[in-house]
Amino acid sequence: MSRLAGPVRVGGGTAPSRVLFGPHETNLARGRALADRHVAYYRRRAEGGAGVIVTETASVHPSDWPYERAPLAASCGPGWTSIVDACRPHGTLVIASLGHAGGQGSSAYHQSALWAPSRVPDPVSRELPMEMEGPEIAAVVDGFRAAAALAIGSGVDGVEIDAGQYSLLRQFCSGLTNRRTDAYGDRGRLLCEVLAAVREAIGDRILGLRLACDEGAPWGGITPETAPVPGGIDYLVPVRGSAFADARPDLRTEPGFNLDLCRTVSGRTLTVCQGSVVDPALAERALEFAGLVEMTRAQIADPDLVRHLRAGTAPRPCVLCNQNCRVRDPRNPIVSCIGEPGSGHETEDLVAGAGGGEVLVVGGGPAGLEAARVLALRGFDVELTERADRLGGMVRVAARLAGRDRLARLVDWLEAEVRRLGVRISTGVETRAGDGRPVIVATGSRPGPRDYAVEGGRVLDVVAVLDGATLPDGPVVVHDPLGDWTGAGVAELLAAARPVAIAGPDPVIATQVRDIAGVNARLQRAGVTLVKRSRLRVVRRDHVVVEDVLTGERRELPCGVVIHCGHRLPDAALSGTTVGDAVAPRTIHEAVLDGRRAAVAL
Repeated sequence: MSRLAGPVRVGGGTAPSRVLFGPHETNLARGRALADRHVAYYRRRAEGGAGVIVTETASVHPSDWPYERAPLAASCGPGWTSIVDACRPHGTLVIASLGHAGGQGSSAYHQSALWAPSRVPDPVSRELPMEMEGPEIAAVVDGFRAAAALAIGSGVDGVEIDAGQYSLLRQFCSGLTNRRTDAYGDRGRLLCEVLAAVREAIGDRILGLRLACDEGAPWGGITPETAPVPGGIDYLVPVRGSAFADARPDLRTEPGFNLDLCRTVSGRTLTVCQGSVVDPALAERALEFAGLVEMTRAQIADPDLVRHLRAGTAPRPCVLCNQNCRVRDPRNPIVSCIGEPGSGHETEDLVAGAGGGEVLVVGGGPAGLEAARVLALRGFDVELTERADRLGGMVRVAARLAGRDRLARLVDWLEAEVRRLGVRISTGVETRAGDGRPVIVATGSRPGPRDYAVEGGRVLDVVAVLDGATLPDGPVVVHDPLGDWTGAGVAELLAAARPVAIAGPDPVIATQVRDIAGVNARLQRAGVTLVKRSRLRVVRRDHVVVEDVLTGERRELPCGVVIHCGHRLPDAALSGTTVGDAVAPRTIHEAVLDGRRAAVAL
């Protein structure tokens, strides 16, 4: 039995496993209340074996409305009760997260000033908050007390106080944001007052603390040596992050980036190891110094993570891409996962009953693999053909870019599953017609049109380059009209061997990438010339002509070959149920979702 899958004592309760599902934005709330979709979402993780579930952070006071669908504690009582009722049969401990975002919030929704310890503008929003005075500080303390009492009255096993990356309590604890000269210039004072008020309200129920122990700003911020770890709590989640450092890096950062931090502060109380821990083997090693391990994204990717640990089988991997699970976004997307599109959509029917008969799946990318997997689970006799020599489709290509190799783990898992389920697989086969069986067409995409003239120059599609096409001598110009990670990734990859420029129409390169600052910094460090606000107009033998999108001014860049990173088009020559890029080239998430829907509908 895995230690991770075994029980652990937390305060006055016992969790059935040492795996914690942490608080995170979901955009499932309606009217600032926890909704039925929350209940289904948390129930699914409890069914899968989560030992502790910490619900989405609820604001303790109306002055805090950090994102449009952020829960408000005063409206969460019925939701907390329903979540407890849903999780109790599985033994899972349910903890309510409580917080206030302070100066890192938004005034867009409540249309009043942000509250903060001092008048220090947030580096991200640039908004200047008001400095809290006695009445506001008292209101926050009372808000935490009342919210904790409501949560306990609603049946939860305890509460977790948020003093992490996005929190007013962190701002009071930090020299970066607390410049007060009154009694609250003692930077740990408000945190201690809040914890004392909450403990009074909840009695001997579980009290946890999520605490920023490293702000990534040693010139004045919280460091592991200065982090104000208080007594009287039942567990501690030490986290990294502030406006200066991201607490949730993407797949370029190796899993377990917080292990050293957690080890440093462990021993004072039951410690929860947090920080992109998605691999079970790494989580097991973390138990050398931690009592629990937070594996939130891993359980979004596979709600049955703990069941797999107990059965000795491989869970669906989390590739740490942040593509669908990071939803603090003005578009209000619902939390989900590129490999498990059912996450966040537990109230929808993405599961079907038993089936039978033969089915042909043409194309072995993520859409075809997911369709074949679900069909095989339903009992169909499935044959899958793929024209390439290896399964995986465009995901294999994308995984060749710098820092994106973890993407291949998803198609590795899908391939292992379809083989385990007995799907008959043929590679290197061009299937041009069906034979009477139902056909699911997942044949992918082909290069799209070009909106520039080619007058003697050389143009290669980015897929051909990543597949190993030989590049002619001379400088490379990456044509990047989409502003996503593809153009930036191939530019960074090629810059190690030759001069590279990347040209795009936006004021900043890679505007569609979340890590926009990091991408641009890496490109500049690699020596890539950033040709911003520019359209490619003409490709000639030894140079290209680009045009400024605002002024129309044209200039020439030296060039031996252009790498085209524009839109692709569907490549569907068969009749049948078309899925994935064969419908319209999109993301991995949409390909997997298409494949599942087609398999469920058959």
